[in-house]
Amino acid sequence: MGVHKWSLVASLLLNLGVFLTNGLSTHNVSTRPAIVNIGAIFTFDSTIGKVAKVAIEEAVKDVNANSTVLRGTKLRLEMRSSNCSGFLGMVGALQFMESDTIAIIGPQSSVVAHIISHVANELQVPLLSFAATDPTLSNLQFPYFVRTTQSDLHQMNAVAEIVDYYSWREVIAIFIDDDYGRNGVLALDDALAAKRCRISYKVGIPPGPGFGRTEVMDILVKVALMESRVIVLHVYPDMGFLIFSVGQYLGMMADGYVWIATDWLSSSLDSSLPLPSEKMENMQGVVALRQHTPDSVEKKAFTSKWSKLTGGSFGLNSYALYAYDTVWIIAHAIDAFFDQGGIVSFSNDSRLSSSGFADLHLDAMSIFNGGKLLLDNMWKSDFVGLTGHIKFDSDRNLVNPAYDIINIIGTGYRTVGYWSSGSGLSTLTPESLSSKQVNRSSANQELHSVIWPGEVVTKPRGWVFPNNGKLLKIAVPLRVSYKEFVSQLPGTNMSKGFCIDVFVAAVNLLPYAVPYQFVPFGNGKENPSYTELVRLISAGVFDGAVGDIAIVTNRTKIVDFTQPYAASGLVVVAPFKKMNTGAWAFLRPFSPTLWAVTAAFFLVVGIVVWILEHRINDEFRGTPKRQIITILWFSLSTLFFAHRENTASTLGRIVLLIWLFVVLIINSSYTASLTSILTVQQLSSPIKGINSLKKTNDRIGYQVGSFAERYLVDEIGIPESRLVALGTPDAYADALRKGSKNGGVAAIVDERPYIELFLSNQCKFRVVGTEFTKSGWGFAFPRDSPLAIDLSTAILSLSENGDLQRIHDKWLIRSGCSTDNSELESDRLHLKSFWGLFLICGIACFIAIFIYFCQVFRRFRNVAQSTVDSDGSRSRRLQTLLSIIDEKKDPRDKKRQKVERSISNESKDCEIGNDSEQR
Repeated sequence: MGVHKWSLVASLLLNLGVFLTNGLSTHNVSTRPAIVNIGAIFTFDSTIGKVAKVAIEEAVKDVNANSTVLRGTKLRLEMRSSNCSGFLGMVGALQFMESDTIAIIGPQSSVVAHIISHVANELQVPLLSFAATDPTLSNLQFPYFVRTTQSDLHQMNAVAEIVDYYSWREVIAIFIDDDYGRNGVLALDDALAAKRCRISYKVGIPPGPGFGRTEVMDILVKVALMESRVIVLHVYPDMGFLIFSVGQYLGMMADGYVWIATDWLSSSLDSSLPLPSEKMENMQGVVALRQHTPDSVEKKAFTSKWSKLTGGSFGLNSYALYAYDTVWIIAHAIDAFFDQGGIVSFSNDSRLSSSGFADLHLDAMSIFNGGKLLLDNMWKSDFVGLTGHIKFDSDRNLVNPAYDIINIIGTGYRTVGYWSSGSGLSTLTPESLSSKQVNRSSANQELHSVIWPGEVVTKPRGWVFPNNGKLLKIAVPLRVSYKEFVSQLPGTNMSKGFCIDVFVAAVNLLPYAVPYQFVPFGNGKENPSYTELVRLISAGVFDGAVGDIAIVTNRTKIVDFTQPYAASGLVVVAPFKKMNTGAWAFLRPFSPTLWAVTAAFFLVVGIVVWILEHRINDEFRGTPKRQIITILWFSLSTLFFAHRENTASTLGRIVLLIWLFVVLIINSSYTASLTSILTVQQLSSPIKGINSLKKTNDRIGYQVGSFAERYLVDEIGIPESRLVALGTPDAYADALRKGSKNGGVAAIVDERPYIELFLSNQCKFRVVGTEFTKSGWGFAFPRDSPLAIDLSTAILSLSENGDLQRIHDKWLIRSGCSTDNSELESDRLHLKSFWGLFLICGIACFIAIFIYFCQVFRRFRNVAQSTVDSDGSRSRRLQTLLSIIDEKKDPRDKKRQKVERSISNESKDCEIGNDSEQR
């Protein structure tokens, strides 16, 4: 009955309000009224709410006391508490809509903000929240929602960069299961994915008082059984402190754990320090984020009077500063609104009275007609407040998002660095880096040292093997050939071999125990597909694989490999035959082309020297028969440096000197090659390597399960029809003996470690050509597995201390055929080794002949001009040229001409002297 009476009273009051409107659908206020109503709704007794209440009240006082802002208009503030209830928050917002409120500050809860934003959209009243950080509260869905603080989207980017900075790859997220917690963790998941990290386990905690210590303990026990030791805590303060308390009780605040708390913890510390000692003891080593606000004179002044405003009952946190600046955003927007001719007017929403809601008396709520204009002015805010530069970017988020990174130590905390969207992690403040060109590469990210839980300075590994009795399933290929590398002990699950010993030795070097079991992979009838094995690792069927697994590009795209523990690469093996020296062995040092070119140059040099010496050297003159013999004899005798003919011309001597140098090199090379042929056993094979094998149509063998098949088809371009799968070393030998034409193969392509083992007891085959791929063998693990990194370090240690070589010698050294000179290489010399020498000699011959004929033609021109002959026919001129070329030129003529020239000059000097005396 009492409830009914109060309902009747409320109904009468609402009807009275409607009556006072005199039936008008709109009512206006003067352009610059004396008072403008604004509202505020948040939880007064919360960590954020109690400081925000003081800050908002102080901001309203400062605005009203400042005559330059609203210029005669005062703000009237009305505040209501939502008690973290979405229902009460909505009721409070509806009450504001009945009192001509043009803007509402709050709420602080993202859950309440989602609800009230729908009301704000309908009634076009801007809703400014200084604490709702849910990233999904976007202005696309809620155009009248204005976030005046930083979004959790930026905070989660900061958390992801911290995780990546310390090279952790998996985290556990504990969050409050409401809009604030869920959407914040979703943003964290996206940010971690961009860094190739992930959330391996998510724990949602229901909001409300029904979740106590027992339930938290159940959750943390499950977390303690997980692999990751990096825990991100995104909850409310009361639940966060309870989780730390239970974590301390369970030993989860000790060495090895990493706790990263979002800004709820820093807000509590700033507003409540000093906290009780037991609370601080539970949080030692925790890393937390805090919204960064740059130092300024205004901020220092506000901080200094804060204790006076609060009576020292609680401290100042960043949300109080954002709440203070929110009032100033409203004040500046209202001032601009009035300057643009805006009028505070409201209209009744006809839908509220025509849709069957008349009994609820909702028609008292009004639509703010100037809401859109006021909202636009808010988005254009551009001033400096207590939190720094107040300005919105194109996405309508505050510019310059930044966070302090703090480390809880002792009875307080210390700042270990900063994060900003522009510079990433840095030990310098974001504002000091704003004017610099910052490189965001990982090498430039920096933080001060952190004291982690357990009071350790060394960076925690961030993961352990799950403490739930589960063994890692390590796949081992069930080979049917080359069992020296890996094989299974009959009747057991144990494995042995070179690869197994390397893995066990590397695991023994790790600073922690690795619980694992070997799981055979394959049918035991043929070698398994290693590509399929790698795919099963990426699919989560196996936790890793140990064996002779080649590290190739396609496999590295889906799994991580350790450091290679064995060098590998594809080689070609073919049959060979021994070459006897024979009667014509002396011709083998040079290839036919080199013989032909050498012989041609002997003849060319003889002709060139004859041309240069013919006119001045009697040894190069005579009958045609004698001159031909001279040319041949001279050119061939230079091979033994036994030529008897002397060269008289300078050009001839230059050509001969260069040619003798070429002959010296050719002689030396021929002698060395022939010596090798006659003294060393020579091996011959028609296949010289992968290139010559590709040009034929012969069949090629490869090992079953090897990547060589796809490599030969996809990379080398050999038709698949030419490839033959072979399973055992005996099958290798049989196929090679038969040959391609008899149903076998001409050659086998396989990895070098297998071939070395095969050739250790097969002496009729050899490696031909060179290794045409470079790779190695490694152990495979899922992507971003920390075990791959640690085992790589252990493998390097095995290599450095010699244990890796000792394991290799134990399993793979076999007596039998020597493989030291197993590669077939021809001792025959080719033209490509000498073309530079022949080029130099050819150029010298050409230049010498060119100079010689220039001299001849100059002589021919002089003779032609001085000869008085009526017969100037072409035949006559040709005869004259040939006669000049063939004429005998006495070298002494040049000396005689010089003597005659000097005598003539002396006689002329005497005549000149006599004439002067007579004068």
